[in-house]
Amino acid sequence: MSTVGAAAPPRVLVLGDSLSAAFGTALDQGWVSLLKQRIDAEGLPHQVVNASISGETTAGGRSRLPALLAEHTPAVVVIELGANDGLRGFPPRRIAGALTALVEQAQAAGARVLLIGVRLPPNYGSAYAEQFQKLYVEVAEETGAALVPQLLAGVAEDRASMQPDGLHPTAAAQPQLLENVWPQLLPLLEATAQADAET
Repeated sequence: MSTVGAAAPPRVLVLGDSLSAAFGTALDQGWVSLLKQRIDAEGLPHQVVNASISGETTAGGRSRLPALLAEHTPAVVVIELGANDGLRGFPPRRIAGALTALVEQAQAAGARVLLIGVRLPPNYGSAYAEQFQKLYVEVAEETGAALVPQLLAGVAEDRASMQPDGLHPTAAAQPQLLENVWPQLLPLLEATAQADAET
């Protein structure tokens, strides 16, 4: 450990869309705010930076990520994007390419990456929805990023857990979103906490 001043704690940067920006609920009720509480409760040193914006696309994320990496130098980057691309019917290959670029940008900056996938509503057709779901798996396999296949697992299927728009979870469902993310995120937090302690 350096004796010249106190080192800044490692940061977790969450780059997401409305699902991570707590759309339709108070910001402090969203799963990213609950993540900070869980990190503190677990005694981990990380700070959480939520750079999520409602309506964000992979293109928007790519334009913003370099500045965010430079400003925050995160140890872990959580990428929860692609849903708005899918809702606009963008080709799955295009979305996969953009997500791959995002992951590789973060990795090149020295961060460990967690990629979070979502499912599209059934009205987009089973063939497109299946291709969309698979692209997250393919990007994770190609880049070595950790993966949460479905952020809304156990939530989207329950109408009472979703807001009237059918796209966004209620405040009461936010803890389940964190439970879906935590098992894949925790190993990254532990690894970066250990690396931080050794510097």
